[in-house]
Amino acid sequence: MNILIFGPPGSGKSTHSRTITERYGLTYISSGDMIRTEIERGSELGKELKKYLAKGELIPDIVVNTLVISRLRRDRNNFIIDGYPRTAEQVLALENYLYDHGIRIDVAMEIFISKEESVERISRRRICPKCGAVYHLQYRSTKVPGKCDICGSQLVQREDDMPDIIGRRYDLYVKNMEPIIKFYKRQGIYVRVDGHGSINEVWERMRPLLDYIHNREKKRKEHE
Repeated sequence: MNILIFGPPGSGKSTHSRTITERYGLTYISSGDMIRTEIERGSELGKELKKYLAKGELIPDIVVNTLVISRLRRDRNNFIIDGYPRTAEQVLALENYLYDHGIRIDVAMEIFISKEESVERISRRRICPKCGAVYHLQYRSTKVPGKCDICGSQLVQREDDMPDIIGRRYDLYVKNMEPIIKFYKRQGIYVRVDGHGSINEVWERMRPLLDYIHNREKKRKEHE
């Protein structure tokens, strides 16, 4: 099965994407991960991308489209795309590619949280600059305050995790996603999931539908 998953900052979409990937044996495609990888490389493109993230602005469509679609050329089915598409131009690029290659999206799932919840969750996030581990001051604290449980490095707060930038990212998300959500509603594949509550609570809201789609696709392939 093929899934699009999106949500405002702090909605937990990346956490749930990885659970979905493991449970159903899908390929995980994250535009955010690919962008951060480019930044970590320190390339000229990475330096430009870092400027956009620091301001809470969207990365140019042509860059994101190239990153995601180049990955789809390697993994054409049984995938979950995290955080893409985010603009009308990205939808157009993705839909053209899917149509040309006979690929169908089974569900476009949005995990939605309020702006207040978004700021609360993200502003308390801390990361390890050495091994990449992610922690949260409230939900996933470290054994030694400020130190990574895995490698012992000093944790840091990402530039784009500051409250004012989170607020701008949230507003930008809502504005840009409105026509995209309408598009997938018209296709009959859009589903909104309440993202408030614990990880397990949110997962149990998602699981029944995903199990149904997975089983449906499995039976369909058996009869082909």
